[in-house]
Amino acid sequence: MKKLLFATLVFVAIVSCNARKDVNAPKTEQEMNNLVSSSPTTVQMLDSVYDFGKIKEGSLVEYSFRFKNTGTNPLVITNAVGSCGCTVAEKPEQPVLPGEIGYLKVKFDSQNRVGEAHKTVTVSANVATGFPELLIKGEVLAKS
Repeated sequence: MKKLLFATLVFVAIVSCNARKDVNAPKTEQEMNNLVSSSPTTVQMLDSVYDFGKIKEGSLVEYSFRFKNTGTNPLVITNAVGSCGCTVAEKPEQPVLPGEIGYLKVKFDSQNRVGEAHKTVTVSANVATGFPELLIKGEVLAKS
């Protein structure tokens, strides 16, 4: 009997750990749009510039920029666009809750991009002062 009671308590504890995220997350695109337009928040960038140094042409660079939701409302990123086709951003699909750290992954393809690289990512989100522009930079060396 004690084992059954213990197993039940463990199960309930595990299941309840996910409850916070599921309750607050918007369920539809309309709910997401309403949240963005009516609930601005603030953000603190932990990383806004990534210098990948020198790489060989054809290399793929990936970096996850970190940011913290410092406001009181969930932070929703609706769009993240690179300055050219060689730079692709992957935004978080779920809102970043107040106090949490979020990640925005950026991939840079250096194929046919010899020389100085200076690529930006523009982010649209429900941030009161606007989401800071992200920068990925470095030098692409020609294949030997």
